[in-house]
Amino acid sequence: KHYHHHPDDVQKRGWRKFLSYVGPGFLVSLAYLDPGNLETDLQAGANHGYELLWVILIGLVFALIIQSLAANLGVTTGKHLAELCKAEYPLLVKYCLWLLAELAVIAADIPEVIGTAFALNILFNIPVWVGVLLTGGSTLLLLGLQRYGIRKLEMLIAVLVFIMAACFFGEMSYVKPPASKFLKGMFAPKLDGKGATGDAIALLGALVMPHNLFLHSALVLSRKVPHSVRGINDACRFFLMESGFALFVALLINIAVVSVSGTVCKADNLSGVNNDRCNDLTLNSASFLLQKCTI
Repeated sequence: KHYHHHPDDVQKRGWRKFLSYVGPGFLVSLAYLDPGNLETDLQAGANHGYELLWVILIGLVFALIIQSLAANLGVTTGKHLAELCKAEYPLLVKYCLWLLAELAVIAADIPEVIGTAFALNILFNIPVWVGVLLTGGSTLLLLGLQRYGIRKLEMLIAVLVFIMAACFFGEMSYVKPPASKFLKGMFAPKLDGKGATGDAIALLGALVMPHNLFLHSALVLSRKVPHSVRGINDACRFFLMESGFALFVALLINIAVVSVSGTVCKADNLSGVNNDRCNDLTLNSASFLLQKCTI
């Protein structure tokens, strides 16, 4: 397409304009905070301490690059990825992509539903099967918010992400991971110890979200972007900044989960019972990490 400068480009610039583009990144960042990610983080921290933090850092950097490309695709073409796949690919390829996308969504949703049911069971002693039904109902409720505008849903999700971040940062400040080991794990890549390679692959696998590309390219279409060179460039830049901030928050949450798990499970005074729990750590058994007696 050929874009020309347009009078709409002469707009008030600054934070007010940037805030009008804030929202899609936080919806996308949820995929990097699902129960599958959290359980993988817990296991990586319990098994290897802080040594695999660099995997999360690299994975989310590449995630930002890919997600920004998906957002740019939607902004510049005015169509989301699914529409472009339908328009550009042969019939057989289109149906294969559709089938793979459906399987990816199902595979990503199953741990999220079960993980939420486990969380309700841990917090309120609600049976898991009831938690599954409540999770399905809450999903329909959130989807119903779209009737009042996508910005309302985006705002709610952003608030929930920040609440989640505050909880994990609070726990991280409580266990106080050693700064030297923390920084070494972040910026000194290594794969030592039994099962380190497998856990690193699991961490990267938990960050692979192909359905997020379809989602991000569609979410950016909810914004009114001027059809001009400057309007397109500004939108791409603002969506990059917004996605970068949202994924940075997701990165900090994942790092906090690994750090809390690593600090508790690698403590010198860890009891035998809790040591057994650390060797087989799951979301359903992770509540002992919050107990003061384990630190």
